[in-house]
Amino acid sequence: MGSYSSTPQPEVLPPASDDAPRRRRRPAWAESPATYLLVGVNCAVFLAMVARGSSVWMPTTDQLMGWGANNAGNVLLGGEWWRIVTAMFVHVGILHLATNMWCLWNLGLLAEPLMDSFGLFALYILTGAAGNLLSTLWNWYKFHEMWYRFHDPGSFPAGAGASGAVFGIAGALIVLLKSRQLPVPPQEVRKLRKSVIYFAAINLVIGLSVNFGSGFTGVAVDNSAHIGGCLCGLLFAAPMIPRIGSQRGEFQFKLRLSVAMVVFLLVLFGFFLAQLPARS
Repeated sequence: MGSYSSTPQPEVLPPASDDAPRRRRRPAWAESPATYLLVGVNCAVFLAMVARGSSVWMPTTDQLMGWGANNAGNVLLGGEWWRIVTAMFVHVGILHLATNMWCLWNLGLLAEPLMDSFGLFALYILTGAAGNLLSTLWNWYKFHEMWYRFHDPGSFPAGAGASGAVFGIAGALIVLLKSRQLPVPPQEVRKLRKSVIYFAAINLVIGLSVNFGSGFTGVAVDNSAHIGGCLCGLLFAAPMIPRIGSQRGEFQFKLRLSVAMVVFLLVLFGFFLAQLPARS
């Protein structure tokens, strides 16, 4: 009997059913939860202020202080150190809130993949605190003689807003976007980094310009908080490497190192500030 061979035919698979399970795309908030949380908390505090009678456009100093705004006299003479943290969630009207939240949104969405959600949250709190501490120092040296002369609570201005923390995120991005480990074309990373540098520089110039004319407008920008936040952001990111493109263990170790280092320095700075009333 003769034999024959045939070419094996490929197996034909049935078409995929529409009922087949598909991989769900994660919601946007799950990709950057810390950014959403921080924006949400800031907005919730503002809505609570308005609901309790604060002005939508220009809250009074008493209204701001009642919700936790920073004030050198209350902190250094009254021991209300909690204002260093609460002030970064209080805003002077809806325009102030909108501009800060727009910046926080854009910078947060860029920074969170590079430093993880915990890293971004810690960065916001620590750099915001650094900005408020430097603002406290500046306002103490500028206004404490007026306080001792008149004992007027209004001798020290109230400070509020997320801008110190926003500048802190910008400072950290300036460092992290210099990494060569990022799986992004170098020219694109350079463009992003330049944009962040321009953002920080232009907003600092705008703040200085506004303050130059504050005697006519009655509006002042807390540039000391901006500078303190940005410098702290640079310091926070100095030991770090971006999460993207690095070993997880190495990233986690350097993130914890950054948090511990900044906390230690801020505590030392706080002890220094606490001695100022006795020295003056």
